[in-house]
Amino acid sequence: MVKDTIIFDINETVLNLDSLKPKFGKFFGDEKITGLWFSMLLHTSTVCILTGVKTDFLTLSKITLDTVASRVGVELTEVEKAEVLSIFASLQPHDDIKRALFRLRSAGYKTVAFSNSSLNLVSTQIKQAGLEEYFDEIVSVEEVGSFKPDPAAYGYLAGRLNLPVENLRLVATHDWDTHGALNVGMKAAYIDRLNWPYNPLYKKPDITGKTMDEIVEAIIG
Repeated sequence: MVKDTIIFDINETVLNLDSLKPKFGKFFGDEKITGLWFSMLLHTSTVCILTGVKTDFLTLSKITLDTVASRVGVELTEVEKAEVLSIFASLQPHDDIKRALFRLRSAGYKTVAFSNSSLNLVSTQIKQAGLEEYFDEIVSVEEVGSFKPDPAAYGYLAGRLNLPVENLRLVATHDWDTHGALNVGMKAAYIDRLNWPYNPLYKKPDITGKTMDEIVEAIIG
């Protein structure tokens, strides 16, 4: 039996965004602005998918940072913006990631990092987090000129890996991402890192869990 190749979303799923919070607290006076910024970033990327706007995640990160600053009445210098966004390249993994990836690979599964970030950024993130040895491949959507959950992004991934979509399983903490993967015929696993209800209108994966250990146990089991 061919084992699924396990695909991992990176930001929030593998890497912890909490290290961004002190910077947002410093410049915005409220660490909760971190969540607003990231949600707006994802929203903007989805609008770009639907309207055919060709851009990249770093550009959108800067634009949405400007937008959030304007909305809350904060003026950031270019140096301050760079200071905030530079943290994005050095996010640390969640505590359960290394042992979960090690267990999957020891059980014979191939593991792939798959991100909306540029290949340069996600590669830097993986290296800085000490995860290089835990992933067989690192794939970015930038070659597609779009973002997840565009079906073209998942199709590109399958083509890049030279595998049928049904042999791929995405692990993500974003229900729009697992829904996007399921929508093109992939399998999926949802890790509830944020303690948010799964959107009942989306396709639901057969594996869910609160920790990556639970997810891996279900995959191997």
